[in-house]
Amino acid sequence: MPFPETFYRWRPHPWHGLDAGENAPEIVNAYIEITPFDPVKYETDKKTGYLMVDRPQRASSLQPSLYGFIPRTYCGSRTAALMGKDLKGDKDPLDICVFSERPITRSDILLHARVLGGLPMIDDDEADDKIIAVLATDNMWGDANDLSCLPDVLIERLDHYFNTYKISPHKESKVRIGNAYGKKHAMKVITAAMEDYAERYAD
Repeated sequence: MPFPETFYRWRPHPWHGLDAGENAPEIVNAYIEITPFDPVKYETDKKTGYLMVDRPQRASSLQPSLYGFIPRTYCGSRTAALMGKDLKGDKDPLDICVFSERPITRSDILLHARVLGGLPMIDDDEADDKIIAVLATDNMWGDANDLSCLPDVLIERLDHYFNTYKISPHKESKVRIGNAYGKKHAMKVITAAMEDYAERYAD
């Protein structure tokens, strides 16, 4: 989808106007929508690029990491096929969870994230992977090179959060999460999502 020349005179759209990073899929750009301190779920409006309120979190658990997406990715057929099931992608940018030793308390920011692994999540029969990463320049986690470098409890918290964040009374949850995967598979997922984006939004 081409953009008019005047588009580049203004702040770029965080999904389409930025890129995945020159060292992707190993180190990627991550646009952060939610911090671990937010009891409200924010989501980027696809038309304008502004952060908008999606909904207050119903459950008491909060997002245990920084949360956002990798620009110029799209969860389409290639990304969904990596789940090994007859699924469709959720047609959104690829989600990413980023751990940082120092608290980062604001969203609507861009950071460089070192990819370590991911969680294979199916939401309402659509593939919705959650890439797991660390802040690339982090003093504690910056040298991590695979998911095994993180304490198990951090992955357990992510698993618990995504299994409960859509729970609603009298409504069955349609979220299913498989076993976490490591860096090698995560980079395949990111590459597939970049290829899905290039096909969907080809100039």
